[in-house]
Amino acid sequence: MPQHQEQLYWLSEKDLFFPPANMANEDGILAIGGDLSEQRLLIAYQNGIFPWFNPNDPIIWWSPDPRFVLFPKELKVSKSMRPYFNQQKFQLTVDQHFEEVMRSCQTQRRKRQGGGTWITENMVEGYVKLHQLGFAHSIEVWQEEELVGGLYGIGLGKVFFGESMFSKVSNASKFGFISLVKQLIQLDFQLIDCQQRTQHLTSLGGRSIARKEFLKLLKVNQNEETKTGDWSKYLNLE
Repeated sequence: MPQHQEQLYWLSEKDLFFPPANMANEDGILAIGGDLSEQRLLIAYQNGIFPWFNPNDPIIWWSPDPRFVLFPKELKVSKSMRPYFNQQKFQLTVDQHFEEVMRSCQTQRRKRQGGGTWITENMVEGYVKLHQLGFAHSIEVWQEEELVGGLYGIGLGKVFFGESMFSKVSNASKFGFISLVKQLIQLDFQLIDCQQRTQHLTSLGGRSIARKEFLKLLKVNQNEETKTGDWSKYLNLE
């Protein structure tokens, strides 16, 4: 928990409200409580806020400073990844197995965290509803007929808010992520939110920017039209 408790806002389940994201404390925590309804989740992402918490804990809402992002045109593809594309080692689908991708992320996280996972059942329920509404999307990576990797996130305007990814074989999720970014470039997407820095995403071109800059980009993004529904009609991943 953060050191500065006085800065936190406690949210009720009735009021769809968030304080400004720049009021998060030095740990990046903005508020506690509320719910994971699709309406609240959309408001959160539109304003640079996301949920992340342990099972049996109250919902914790974050807006870290700095924010780790990838500008699509800054994508880096290493030489070691090129054979995966040249030889078509994986096949891709989009928005066909959203819940399965999310639960695979949930299982992989559990193994890494000694029995725990931040992808709780109420998070699965909330994001599946967002998927049904056409805002949450998944990329599925296949090896023959087995789902071996994937990722999911939220698409709003020209920004994709990445949530989690998984791999059952080497480089499967990286293959899916690179393929997605290349397609988002074609659709003139301006930003991919990665939330927090990882070595994996840094190797792909991700970098940290000030939260102030991130929030300015999101404000501009609110004027952009959101491509809802099945993204297979927008993305050519063959």
